[in-house]
Amino acid sequence: MNFFEAQDKAKRKTGQLTLLFGAAVFALVLLTNILVALALGFTGTQAGLSFSQTLASIPADSWLWISFGVIGIVTVASLYKYMSIQAGGRAIAEALGGTLIHQNIRDPKQRQLLNVVEEMAVASGVAVPPVYLINESSINAFAAGFGIDDAVIGINQGTLDCLTRAELQGVVAHEFSHILNGDTSINLRLMAILHGILFIGMLGYALGRAGGMSRRNGLALIAIGFGLLIVGYGGTFFGNMIKAAVSRQREYLADASAVQFTRDPSGIADALKKIGGAAAGSTMTHPAAAEISHMFFGAATVKLASSAMATHPPLEQRIRAIEPNWNGLFTESSTPPAGPGSSRQQQRSGTTGFAGLSGDTAVNTKVTPETIATHVGTLSDNSLGKAQQLIAGVSAGLTAAAHDPFEARALIYAMLIDSEPKLAQDQMTFIQHEAETGVAATVERLLPEVLQSDHCHLLTLLEMSIPALKELSRNQYRKFSQNTARLITADGHVAVFEWVLHRLLVKDLHPHFEGPQNLHGRIKTIRKVEDEAATLLSILASHSDTDASRQLAAYTAGASTLGIQRRFIQQHSFDYEQMNQSLGKLRQLKPLVKPILIKGCAATILADGQVSATEGALIQGIAATLDCPLPPSIYADSTITRAG
Repeated sequence: MNFFEAQDKAKRKTGQLTLLFGAAVFALVLLTNILVALALGFTGTQAGLSFSQTLASIPADSWLWISFGVIGIVTVASLYKYMSIQAGGRAIAEALGGTLIHQNIRDPKQRQLLNVVEEMAVASGVAVPPVYLINESSINAFAAGFGIDDAVIGINQGTLDCLTRAELQGVVAHEFSHILNGDTSINLRLMAILHGILFIGMLGYALGRAGGMSRRNGLALIAIGFGLLIVGYGGTFFGNMIKAAVSRQREYLADASAVQFTRDPSGIADALKKIGGAAAGSTMTHPAAAEISHMFFGAATVKLASSAMATHPPLEQRIRAIEPNWNGLFTESSTPPAGPGSSRQQQRSGTTGFAGLSGDTAVNTKVTPETIATHVGTLSDNSLGKAQQLIAGVSAGLTAAAHDPFEARALIYAMLIDSEPKLAQDQMTFIQHEAETGVAATVERLLPEVLQSDHCHLLTLLEMSIPALKELSRNQYRKFSQNTARLITADGHVAVFEWVLHRLLVKDLHPHFEGPQNLHGRIKTIRKVEDEAATLLSILASHSDTDASRQLAAYTAGASTLGIQRRFIQQHSFDYEQMNQSLGKLRQLKPLVKPILIKGCAATILADGQVSATEGALIQGIAATLDCPLPPSIYADSTITRAG
């Protein structure tokens, strides 16, 4: 199952959740009415009336009010929970008492963890997610978020203490699979739904406790509370059933994806064995863990660990799915030494990616439109190795800047300094006046290395800097965003690289500071967005070559792939506003239609058998805007040449 199929399945799973929620609410309404009928019938019997006489004396609309009351309580409770987790992944991490691991941390084990997460993010073409440390001694982890852009990863302290780098890599790869497959979005919605279903039981427990402390209406409150608890047990049953229906099979899929990504079955298998051999296993002690048990790498609660309605398959089954010849023995946990402090210590040979956008640079490539589309959102050992090389090719000074919230801003500003001296001086003057004290000096210090870096490595640095930039306050972010926009438009026009950089920044940071966007792709065919698709291909073709006939040939190749008939409109300059308008509509395509559009774009840039640096950057920006993460390994195997 590829990225687009997984995204489509995730959207359909959300619809199934709605149906299951409706069925559970209907069952709760029925249980409540039965409970009320039994209670009233018992009361009437005590007064000398028969059960049927008692029920007949109750107005018919009373049952409707009871039903509407249950539906209202469940709906309001679900909406309340949904609003409380609007912050996305970080809301879940903070609810568990998680502590953000800062990107410039020096602790060896935490540094190793951040390196592993960083490598996998670059390999899969997404921004590096923030990582939270959970103060639990068990071996467990989770990924949470409404989408790729607001996702976070949480890791228990016990996971860091007990796992080797290879085992940690397997666990992190498992969580990245959940992020890319849309599981994290399903899990958050499931959390809100389950809260509504379980709330009646919680309300009954609260009323029962209040009755026990009340002298006037204590017995009545206890009776009502006990009745609601009975209904609540029904909610618990349906809640666990829904969790199991959603979670179990996806754990197998995430395990398989982790093996495919790392090409090391022993990594994730040994991590599971250590869970089985650890005293604490994967169980969580934090009270909030039970509510989000379906999000964890391992079973977070004991009571349902072996049940048919458990959120996770049994450890033995998960291990044997990876290692069919496993001897059945778990591994006792030990404290392994921390691995190398930086991926640069692992990979020092070579750099990869398309070369800089400055100058006339081209990349000879063997990739096809189909391979580009199939690489979107994928996890592979090849892309992981190339990501490690790509990160290793970045200078230590720029890497350190990307990991520091203060210097990360200066790094982005430095990427936007123009090559024309007078304009560059005006931009530096602007930074001195508008940015925080000391930022301008940092920009000047970083600028020489930035100018020596090709734009592929600069875009990698941008994605590496996202967790540090997410540590800004909202006011700091808004100021940073305003300054970035001013630097981009300082010369009166927007260059391709500037557009790509801005698109990535907005996409990665806006959901964190302003809230995630709920995008519902409803457009089923390219035919309904022919004008926008033609505009997109025209812009790509216009930047594919300086020769008009070759531009037309590039456009024709893309249009033929998409099956559209609109004519080519040559773009003499990069029109970023037209690009944004077109992509805004194209984002509404359904997941299974987007790979067709990606193939069309790829056919356009590959029409001459080469991928220029400008084309490479454009398709990165386009793919990101379409929520289709494109890993740099697409270009990593290409031979880089510089035309005269």
